[in-house]
Amino acid sequence: MSAYPMTLYGLREPQPGPRWRQLFELTWPAYRRWYLSEGRDRRPSPVTAGAALSRHLPELLPAWARLAEQTGFDDDAIALLTHWNLPAFAPAAACSQAVTTADGPALVRNYDYRPDLFECVSLSTDYLQPVIGTSDCLWGLLDGVNGSGLVVSLTFGGETAVGEGFAIPLVVRYLLEVCSTVAQAVEQLRRIPISMSYNITMVDATGDHGTAHVGPDRACEFQRQPLATNHRWQQPVDPAHARNYQSVERFDRLAGLLGTGSTVDRVAAAMLEPPLHTRAYHRGFGTLYTAVYRAEPGSVTYRWPGTAWHRTFDSPDDTVRVVLTDA
Repeated sequence: MSAYPMTLYGLREPQPGPRWRQLFELTWPAYRRWYLSEGRDRRPSPVTAGAALSRHLPELLPAWARLAEQTGFDDDAIALLTHWNLPAFAPAAACSQAVTTADGPALVRNYDYRPDLFECVSLSTDYLQPVIGTSDCLWGLLDGVNGSGLVVSLTFGGETAVGEGFAIPLVVRYLLEVCSTVAQAVEQLRRIPISMSYNITMVDATGDHGTAHVGPDRACEFQRQPLATNHRWQQPVDPAHARNYQSVERFDRLAGLLGTGSTVDRVAAAMLEPPLHTRAYHRGFGTLYTAVYRAEPGSVTYRWPGTAWHRTFDSPDDTVRVVLTDA
């Protein structure tokens, strides 16, 4: 049995400042290597990247400028922080997520990835409105909830094509910064270019919910489907990939739970068991956390077998340590 100790950091910093600067300093050498791994000529200049941000996500420009200042105006960091045309991500191949409204609007998700590529930060900010979520790529989010009660979470969509567009973590951040409802979020997704294939599951304070399937060079598709794993709707585009990561089996398990009107606690408990919970950390897709988001009041509870960690917009800085095992 192999053990993977992990410390998660809960950071509350309304605007970019010394706490974010510390995160940047700790992670930037690895991010720079990844960002330039295909050569600097494959990455956009800061001017080109900034122009894309200004054109598509203009509300984020003030926060981006403050972040750029924290980096000492490093050109590579400035360009990376736009998330425009980043190198392709290794797909998070076994994530699962589901909306339940049986006891108030909530979203439960499992995030499966390589432990060594996880930022291990739950970040609470107030750039345009209060937002708390799980950080990725320095200020993007894998999942989160905002002060309006909108919850947004991503999973890999099952297709490997890569195109021109934004990396999905900043798109999740953007939706939570500027939107209050699922309808508003879908309207934004229909116009934003996104570089890879993802399923975006959402719920808002009214209980409205659904999943958007997005990807490069395609129109956003939206259905009032309350769950997603790692394929498009009910039919995998890549059956071998879906079979290898039990995407259909996980989908069916969640669909069965939701079909019986399961409470958020019952769904969360199922997320800690196979087939939804996986321990293949040595293969790069073990479950790193289960997150339970409640739309009202906005909060997230991270769960592991035997451990839970609750965070709100106003929670002070904190840490939690867990040990993942592959058996």
